[in-house]
Amino acid sequence: MIQPVKYTTQEIRELMIRHTSPKVKIAVADMDGILRGKVVSKEKFLSILEKGFGFCDVIFGWDASDELYEKTKVTGWHTGFPDAPANVDVNTFREIPWDSHTPFFLADFSKSDTFSEVCPRTLLKKLREETLSDGFQPIFSQEFEWFNFSETPSSLIEKDFQDLIPITPGMFGYSILRSSYKSAYFNQLFEDLSNIRVPLEGLHTETGPGVYEAAIQATDILEAADRAVLFKTSVKEIAFQHEIIASFMARWNKNLPGCSGHVHQSLWDTECKRNLFYDPNGRHKMSKLMNSYLAGQMRYLPELLPLCAPTTNSYKRLVEGYWAPTTINWGIDNRTTSFRVLPQGESASRIETRIVGSDTNPYLAMSACLAAGLYGIRNDLSLEQELIKGNGYEDKEGRKLASSLEEATTIFRNSEVAHELLGETFVHHFAMSREWEAQQYNADDPRWELRRYFEII
Repeated sequence: MIQPVKYTTQEIRELMIRHTSPKVKIAVADMDGILRGKVVSKEKFLSILEKGFGFCDVIFGWDASDELYEKTKVTGWHTGFPDAPANVDVNTFREIPWDSHTPFFLADFSKSDTFSEVCPRTLLKKLREETLSDGFQPIFSQEFEWFNFSETPSSLIEKDFQDLIPITPGMFGYSILRSSYKSAYFNQLFEDLSNIRVPLEGLHTETGPGVYEAAIQATDILEAADRAVLFKTSVKEIAFQHEIIASFMARWNKNLPGCSGHVHQSLWDTECKRNLFYDPNGRHKMSKLMNSYLAGQMRYLPELLPLCAPTTNSYKRLVEGYWAPTTINWGIDNRTTSFRVLPQGESASRIETRIVGSDTNPYLAMSACLAAGLYGIRNDLSLEQELIKGNGYEDKEGRKLASSLEEATTIFRNSEVAHELLGETFVHHFAMSREWEAQQYNADDPRWELRRYFEII
């Protein structure tokens, strides 16, 4: 487990003064997990370190297509879209190897009175602090599947998202042969992601034309979410260099499996020396803490589902027989269930939440998983549902997941637990954004979701 790097503001100041780059990139994540940012001069950045900076609050007032929400309260035409006070997290410092080693930093709105309650990264920071106060260190990671196409942004538009060409044809999961094709792209992904401190445990082809899957190494939950957000953007940028379009859309083709964004999680002691999910004497070697955490997720994650399935397209992935769950159930190392429990010794015991898709905002997906799990621990919930052996799709007893974004958002907005765990301001704002998303959907246009989600999400 690679621990996050720690810097002081003074160390970053001195490092930037010595750096050869005349510019610095700064980015913040919006509600959809899309990085919105700007490039500033080195001199401007040094001033930002001292005084902070403002970032237009419209990023919480529009959708992935830059269309303004109609019912937002925290920002809108009625506020005039002013700059909101943002703060750079110096511990997120990276150098971008494919962009002349330009310095890069993530920022958030944790110091803003208005936006600290709706900022996705700030929400996760708050939940992390609560977890540490409870005596637990949350160790998380996310893995992603995504499709790769021999296309450009212009060709997508020119073709109107029809007859797109994957970088490799056919169904070649775990193929050594296929991973050797376009190997320059494949190798650069592994090497450059490591260079920006997004270390991979593995990278391989998945079943489907041009599909890759990557597992990011586990670490502290905030660093894990930062890595996941940076992973998606970095893959797309590296793909551009090879005239490839990387798509994290949940399910771009009804005849092919969708793309997951499974979240792996465990709780450790605050010194990160002991995995509290592991009990050599427990049933299935699961600790009581792990049982309660899993029970919390099984009971309440369906009420937080829009954080794990945030687009209309997400629900086309959550269908039977395509490697995504449809029912709330669990099993030991069972990929047909919603929760794949992996009691693999003290160093690796964890829960894999398989509901999460690749189209998620990692800050929100991890927030949902952690919040529901902690609720189970705090309320001493028991794991009442028996594990599934065999085909989880045949489970007729488990609770069914919502089948649409509209249905899931209604449950989310009306959930007392969601309000308790995430705060009323966040729930109202995010529910509004998902209601807007569902309203934009045009069922009569077969390519509406492709135009909206294919490249940007």
